[in-house]
Amino acid sequence: MTAFPLPPGSTIGIIGGGQLGRMLALAAARLGFDVVTLEPEPDSPAGRVASRAIVGDYDDPQALQALSEACDVITYEFENVPAAAVTTLARLGASVAPGARALAVAQDRVDEKTFLNAHGAPTVAFAGADSPKSAAEAVAALGAPALMKTRREGYDGKGQRWVEHAADAAGVFEALGSVPVILEAPADFTRELSVIAARGRDGETAVYPLAENHHENGVLRRTLAPARASKALAEKAEAIAVRILGGLDYVGVMGIELFELRGGRLLVNEIAPRVHNSGHWTQDGCGVDQFEQHIRAVAGWPLGPTVAVARVEMLNLLGDEAEAWARHAHEPETRLHLYGKREIKAGRKMGHVNRVRPL
Repeated sequence: MTAFPLPPGSTIGIIGGGQLGRMLALAAARLGFDVVTLEPEPDSPAGRVASRAIVGDYDDPQALQALSEACDVITYEFENVPAAAVTTLARLGASVAPGARALAVAQDRVDEKTFLNAHGAPTVAFAGADSPKSAAEAVAALGAPALMKTRREGYDGKGQRWVEHAADAAGVFEALGSVPVILEAPADFTRELSVIAARGRDGETAVYPLAENHHENGVLRRTLAPARASKALAEKAEAIAVRILGGLDYVGVMGIELFELRGGRLLVNEIAPRVHNSGHWTQDGCGVDQFEQHIRAVAGWPLGPTVAVARVEMLNLLGDEAEAWARHAHEPETRLHLYGKREIKAGRKMGHVNRVRPL
């Protein structure tokens, strides 16, 4: 059994080799930890900054055994870690944080919303469906238009479509692959917000200020933080976050996406049991950013302060926008974060900039 807190010099495993894993690895190194990554790609952004990179599928038994033997604790950069991987790691006696329950809840959108509602975190009305007929019935019950999403996987707007009329539901169901789906009633929101929250091994919680998010084509484009919000609204968001983290006996950082309705009511859109794109502003807007906070939590360290020390506009750099790095580097208020991805693709997240201003 791993003894916490982990001292510097311990090894933290990260499942996933993308940009979130890279920034977690850099944060861990700054605190004196070694990092081992597990990723199928041999030249991953995270693997290149880690002390060791294990190349293998996420559910490969030999790769998982090697990861377990090398690490004192294991975390992950994305929520679609195969259930078999978590089962294998548990059998090997590895300590994994966040835990299996958080993964299970976040991987199924019906389970996720059911959990949220049961723990005092309101959502839009929803219904599950697993056939063209039940999909049409769900739209009829919720009212059209309704948003149909695959129950599992899908991100950045993928795996979802609007159903404008109940009669269209069967066709949309088939277009999404004839897999189990969730139907969601639309939210008449005034803006999209998010809150980044952390919970330590001792149950301590720390919540960052609210952030306001703007999306384009289903992808987060920019985040403004701290969001201009009343004290009452901020307290509502914090209370929701604390209930969710406590309900999952969570360890680590979580991103919670919110809709703000007229009158200041908040609905939870979805949760991400990991560091989150809308929390990148904390790298230059807070004394302890979300990546260091996550490492602190999984290592059993005290959580760091979450107070904002600057106002930040975070802008994702998609595709060839990252080629403007020289211009961004000349801007005195801009902090440039590039992910080290070898290949530029249209719409691919290649980096982000944080434009920093006084509070």
